[in-house]
Amino acid sequence: MELKLHNVNKTYDEKDILIDINLDIHDESGIAIIGPSGAGKSTLLRLLSLIEKPDSGEIHVNKYDLNEIEPEEYYKKIGFVFQAHTLFPHLTVLRNITLILEQVHNKTKEEANKIALDLLDRFELSEHIHKRASQLSGGQSQRVSIVRGIAISPEVLFFDEPTSALDPVLTQEVLSTIIKLREEKMNFVIVTHEILFAKKAADFIIFMDCGKIVEMGHVDILENPQSKELQNFLSNVFLW
Repeated sequence: MELKLHNVNKTYDEKDILIDINLDIHDESGIAIIGPSGAGKSTLLRLLSLIEKPDSGEIHVNKYDLNEIEPEEYYKKIGFVFQAHTLFPHLTVLRNITLILEQVHNKTKEEANKIALDLLDRFELSEHIHKRASQLSGGQSQRVSIVRGIAISPEVLFFDEPTSALDPVLTQEVLSTIIKLREEKMNFVIVTHEILFAKKAADFIIFMDCGKIVEMGHVDILENPQSKELQNFLSNVFLW
């Protein structure tokens, strides 16, 4: 995976959310964005996934120039898992996955069913295929959201704090699913407050504070942080 950002800025209601963001990352498959609340992490993820556009600057994800590509075309290349799952509550688990495959990716019903059933089996969700999404637990719903995200074989999967609304047990269910993706070399970018998970699953860490990238590097920066900001942040989450 490659991410290139040059002088990216984003403002909401005259407040600077992202300030001169520059990145040039090559050949990393797992990237974790960490930092305190309000640092701009989720905003950066939304720009990388083209849910929003920057006020200024350039963004490239792999070979795609996000200032040039049509959003609908880009969305076919990526997956996104939000903080709260976005399943259709009245549809079954199976249909939540096959719907996008049929209507957006032009798969036949048979092709879509095979993809969905294979993935649900792989991620130990087969027993839930005929349940409506509204009948699932929070952890099950988020795991189905992940399966739906990877069903389209995305080049990159984006996660925006996928465990923020879950209790510790359900959090571990979801993180174990993402670890499995990591083991299969899936490219992903995750905003997370789970630092132990970031240490285990990510190749590369981006630490943000006050709308800026303060420190970044391979995952071992979490063992030897150079900036006072990252040292203080890790201290606050009882890891430093």
